[in-house]
Amino acid sequence: MANRARESAILRAYDAAKARKEEAIPSEFAARLIAGENPIRVYREFRGLTQEQLAKSARIARAYLAELETGRKNGSVAVLKSIAAMLKLDLDDITE
Repeated sequence: MANRARESAILRAYDAAKARKEEAIPSEFAARLIAGENPIRVYREFRGLTQEQLAKSARIARAYLAELETGRKNGSVAVLKSIAAMLKLDLDDITE
């Protein structure tokens, strides 16, 4: 009986998430985020963008984006907001 209640709760949670049209992230990308990989890189690759494409749309140099992805630079709030917007994310999703 406990298993049936648990399964029912899981299905309700799934249905609720689906109704909110939340984006599903494949486990491969989720695992990379959990492992601590740079979220800008992970989400950029999840979106199928090259560094050049994301940098151009965020109006920054590709080399600067590379430095953000490797952690050599932190980036200003304005730049991070621009990157988040291009990746269709909230700022919190790409800041650690």
